[in-house]
Amino acid sequence: MAFSEQKIIDKIEVVETGAIQVREATRVFNNDELIAQTFHRRSFAPGSDVSEMPQNVQAVATAIWTEDVVSAYKARITQQADLQK
Repeated sequence: MAFSEQKIIDKIEVVETGAIQVREATRVFNNDELIAQTFHRRSFAPGSDVSEMPQNVQAVATAIWTEDVVSAYKARITQQADLQK
């Protein structure tokens, strides 16, 4: 029996606010047979530092996070904070 583990980014989603949601799958194999799989999710607000993420996540952030998207997100956060005062 040869067990191995593989971690991959299997899903990248962009939501209405411009935030990016990333799902990492950890897959455990016995020889070539998948025997277990778990998921870990992370979320990044527009303008966040994604420099330590894989290149495909960085590419999505670069494409999606235009100046307009980042500005609109920051304005929305400021507006929500003002409403909570």
